[in-house]
Amino acid sequence: MKNILLHFLLLSFYTISGFSQVKVIDQVMAVVGDKKILYSDVEKQYLQLLAQGEKTTSETRCQIFEQLLIQKLLVNQAEIDSVEITEAQVSSELDSRMRYFVNIMGSKEKLEDYFKKSVIEIKEDLRDEIREQMLTNKMKNQITGDISVTPSEVKGFYRSLDPSEIPYVESEVEYNQILVYPKYAENAVFEVREKLLSLRQRILDGENFATLAVLYSEDPGSAAKGGDIGWFPKTELDPEYAKVAFGLKKGAVSKIVESSFGFHIIQCLDRTEDRVHTRHILLKPKITSEVRSTAFSRLDSIRNIIESDSATFERAAMLFSEDKDTRLNGGQVVNPSGGLRWQLDDLPAQDYAVIKNMKPGEVSVPYESTDSKGKTVYKVIILKKRTEPHKANPEDDFHLLKEMAAQKKQTEIVNKWVEDKIKTTYIRIDPKFRSCKYSVQGWLKT
Repeated sequence: MKNILLHFLLLSFYTISGFSQVKVIDQVMAVVGDKKILYSDVEKQYLQLLAQGEKTTSETRCQIFEQLLIQKLLVNQAEIDSVEITEAQVSSELDSRMRYFVNIMGSKEKLEDYFKKSVIEIKEDLRDEIREQMLTNKMKNQITGDISVTPSEVKGFYRSLDPSEIPYVESEVEYNQILVYPKYAENAVFEVREKLLSLRQRILDGENFATLAVLYSEDPGSAAKGGDIGWFPKTELDPEYAKVAFGLKKGAVSKIVESSFGFHIIQCLDRTEDRVHTRHILLKPKITSEVRSTAFSRLDSIRNIIESDSATFERAAMLFSEDKDTRLNGGQVVNPSGGLRWQLDDLPAQDYAVIKNMKPGEVSVPYESTDSKGKTVYKVIILKKRTEPHKANPEDDFHLLKEMAAQKKQTEIVNKWVEDKIKTTYIRIDPKFRSCKYSVQGWLKT
């Protein structure tokens, strides 16, 4: 997450963070096809590295410059090959990034205050950079295809590493969970439906949907934006939400929709064949003390079954957990990259508070948490394993080393493509960067 944020700041440094105030005489440092690299493109990234406290050397600017050469070569070829990124895709990516960074900063107002611009202005400043980045990534994916790395390749990669290149792995944990959702009281669901019906009628009678979303929606990510969630493909929306959203005409307001997030009314703002732009008002039934007590009692009973050795935790998870993502794996919780281990700092806050003092094999008492959709849930967990800080090795950190080996393999494939493409692409490099030691051969044509 930190790397993504830093990359965003790096990408937006020129347009948002006032690089233009730095007195730099700009000029074209390279031309790749019909794409230009300016001195400011290099310098803004270099200054951003300094601002982040990163160590730099006499080769840092050359390394930045070569990465820009590769990026421009990929973009140039993408345009030749008619590789396209639609405006809807760019808008969707921008919306996604804004939601993420609003969450990182704490609110839309804090984000705008930090950059001294509105979210709309920030998005417009970033639009061209995002489009180019998406083109670059799409072209890379076409070049590399689906990369697979065998266990023997991972071990060979590990043996090839210099001791100084082996990453240091902080303490990590593996854990399983049994999760139950609160059983909302009928009157709580009825109240939510009645309120949404009233809001829908007010909209149909002429009141502004966005204003009502700001006042009443319980979606923290979109309420301040009038309920606007941006562009999404069907696969990235809740199935029930998507089914209704894609069936609406532009401007139409849906009836009440129940999804895994709660209850909504949805308005279609625009739609293409594969993406839809909507806003919504989300309401969630209130959880009473009685509902909470019932959930805790159920989990206490399940915990007693495990503690009395009547069933293993894994068996109990398969029988009783209501989390479809982990139930069939005995409650095993995977991290966002698909691995089983979590660094403590990356754990969801509620899970961290419980796990930090647990010992391997220990089962927690029931506690309240939230799922990936922000819904309140209740769970018990078992700590399966806790590692001490150590240098990575194939036995304990196979998944990490596999990712590193795959990344190296991808880089080698892209670099080979770059070497071949250089031969047939017009490239001119300013004398200021002709003395660089490039990792890819062929940039300096006679």
